[in-house]
Amino acid sequence: MLRRAFSTTPVRCFELLDNYTLKCGLEIHTQLDTKHKLFSLSSHTFNAEPNTRTSFFDCALPGAQPRLNPEALLFALKAATALNSTVNLESTFDRKHYFYGDQPHGYQITQHYNPLAKGGSITLLPHDGVKSEKIIHIDQIQIEQDTGKSSYVDHNQTSKVDLNRANVPLIEVVTQPDFRNVDEVRAFIRKYQTLVRHLGISTGELESGAMRVDVNISVNDGSRIEMKNLSTTSAVTNAIRYEYTRQVRLLQSTNTERLTSGNETRGWNGSTTYRLRSKESAIDYRYMPDPELPPVRLQQDIVEQIRAGFPEFPDDIIAKLTAKPFGLRLKDAQVLINNSAYLAYYMAFFEGVVGCGLPGKLATNWFFHDFLGHLHKLEEEGVSHALEQVVPVARFSELVSMVHGDEISKASGKLLLAHMVSHVGETTSLVALVEEYDLGKVSEITPEVANAIAEICAEIIAENPKVVADYQEKKKKNSVKWMIGQAMRLSQGKIDSGLFEESFKRLLGK
Repeated sequence: MLRRAFSTTPVRCFELLDNYTLKCGLEIHTQLDTKHKLFSLSSHTFNAEPNTRTSFFDCALPGAQPRLNPEALLFALKAATALNSTVNLESTFDRKHYFYGDQPHGYQITQHYNPLAKGGSITLLPHDGVKSEKIIHIDQIQIEQDTGKSSYVDHNQTSKVDLNRANVPLIEVVTQPDFRNVDEVRAFIRKYQTLVRHLGISTGELESGAMRVDVNISVNDGSRIEMKNLSTTSAVTNAIRYEYTRQVRLLQSTNTERLTSGNETRGWNGSTTYRLRSKESAIDYRYMPDPELPPVRLQQDIVEQIRAGFPEFPDDIIAKLTAKPFGLRLKDAQVLINNSAYLAYYMAFFEGVVGCGLPGKLATNWFFHDFLGHLHKLEEEGVSHALEQVVPVARFSELVSMVHGDEISKASGKLLLAHMVSHVGETTSLVALVEEYDLGKVSEITPEVANAIAEICAEIIAENPKVVADYQEKKKKNSVKWMIGQAMRLSQGKIDSGLFEESFKRLLGK
């Protein structure tokens, strides 16, 4: 295992060893999805042209002073309240001094001495992907400003600085070192992402940098190793696996129980961790209260006010969706939880279908098996419409009612759904569309229709002798169902499947 772990590929064959206890904590930096930056009126947009979303303060021009964005404070309070943290009614901002080219002030404004909130927790449940319930405790939550971004070119000889990201509002959520395995870390990250998205305070995207994770890891309570700015869930889990195995190897080679070489910061290149520097202590940053920002003073009942405006929480929604009357699979419930627009539409569609006197399961089948595929395709094409505009709930419910009422076949219903998705805003009635495209079922079995049924069945029998032989020799019970399916496809679902079954059995002498 150890030899494989120290190769140049991510660790795949991994296990925790009994005598080497993993202890892990996370620091999650989350960009708040506010209209303006933390201390200026600049907007912030992912992938905007470099240095086009900046103000005098973002660039640290002389004389520019910070002014706190109240929306960022509100979003941070929502996160703290949702995590059941104790909100500090008087918090302050401090300067954390260090110099990088993408941090023009020479310091970062953060909350070191009196952060916004302390304590709190997230409870991991089996449906989150852990074996048993586990509480992950929060140490503190603080508001801080993001840095700019450096891009290295000319074989790292030149650094280009983009200050669009400078001063974007962040919250840093610091957990206690409660994680004991990779599954718990993965589940926590995903659950936290779901929470901030559900609250509408962040996109929670790792890939775009809206959320970045630092990992602190030790083995047997030895030296603490920090791994910085991990940008995907797989990067987090693979880095933990590699670093755990690296530390175990060091312990085994030195025949000691714990590392005492000192805390350090390491990077992750996709296959291995590598040393960056020794871990800074607080004194290295020369923290000092920010003289230009007054304390943030909150009303006594601020938490109650915020909590009163919360939507239903993800765990409660999952419990409801997986129970009657919805009865969703956990996987499908999580799809809805991760997309508030999907959730709202599905709930309305379910009510619409039930309101037509139909089983709610039909709404589930049509939404997940048919409609969701169209939505994903629209997203890939960059088409953006409110779901109610794409296919109004009442119109979709009517379509399901027509299929279930045997007015049209399911195949015709799928064609109509595809037509509606590609003709957003069309007001032509479904009945008129059925007539226009000749999608209705055959209502009268005339001699001509009976002959057409017999011809279709005879053609399928002639072209599939092996299937016919299997049916006649009773080798495969579903052979006739397969032939009926072919007949339904050829007739575009306009003829009842029972008529094809009668015709096949008559022609095959069964």
